[in-house]
Amino acid sequence: MSALRPLKPALQAIAIKELNEVPQRVPDDIEALREWVLKQPHLRACTDERFLLAFLRGTKFSMERAKEKFDRFYTLQSSIPEVFNERRLATDPVVLDILRMGVLLRLPLDADDPGPCVTIIRAGSYDTSKYKFQDIIRLGSMFGEIMMFEDENATISGYVEIMDMTGVTGSHLFALQPQLLSKFSTYADEAMPTRQKGIHFINVPSAFETGFNSLRSFFPAKIKSRISVSSDPDAIFQIVSREYLPKEYGGTRGTMGDISEDMEAKLSSYSQYFEASQNFGTDEKLREFGNRVRHSHRSSFGAVGSFRKLEID
Repeated sequence: MSALRPLKPALQAIAIKELNEVPQRVPDDIEALREWVLKQPHLRACTDERFLLAFLRGTKFSMERAKEKFDRFYTLQSSIPEVFNERRLATDPVVLDILRMGVLLRLPLDADDPGPCVTIIRAGSYDTSKYKFQDIIRLGSMFGEIMMFEDENATISGYVEIMDMTGVTGSHLFALQPQLLSKFSTYADEAMPTRQKGIHFINVPSAFETGFNSLRSFFPAKIKSRISVSSDPDAIFQIVSREYLPKEYGGTRGTMGDISEDMEAKLSSYSQYFEASQNFGTDEKLREFGNRVRHSHRSSFGAVGSFRKLEID
């Protein structure tokens, strides 16, 4: 079990007010969730206390909702095999190529900043003849889990995604794979414990604006209201402070290369976790159905567009 880090005062105040966190009760809450996980014969899962705490915070410390989301986290992963597969490793050449190209940039915040974490996805910066959209999502999913372990801004204040459409061509738009985008958006909304606070499309080509409404339809209803679109090159400064942006975006926080190097070092430090996660998941043959209370009433996706509703203790 890993030692939990004490929260900065501003984040602690948000956790108490918005997430129903009771600091002195957190260790007991974590242990209760961990005991439940270990009793589920169908689950093969990570039980690190930081990982479990992310689910408690993501469900405002409702134990039953935390159980539901935890189960859904692993269950829905199995329905997106193009993302959650054997390539999801910190040493995979494709993962490292995409990371080094700066397709995904996690912006470092000041230690005392209680705001949401910010990620820039440079949607037009990869060669669609060499890499698939699912490869980009795979890297994003890996850093999404790293956030669950160590980014209190993400688990308490949420996260913001900035989709930079600079350089996007028709081949990039075609590569988006709307069905995959829809499935992963559902997974992010229903299974990830971190809170999505906004998706901002910037530097949008005029040709893209026409088709944007059809793309928006693939996002869950709750996320649609958090989407913004702008062709204004200065729109990014309304989302994130210049002091957090790399020089290429008119900021003062190093370069994109600096950020990518730091991200690669961080990913490398989680090599053992991603190797272990190859064995995580659910075994539906071992899932016990008895006198269970049905908590999930939301439909989820599956191979043919439907998914069995989960029944959780």
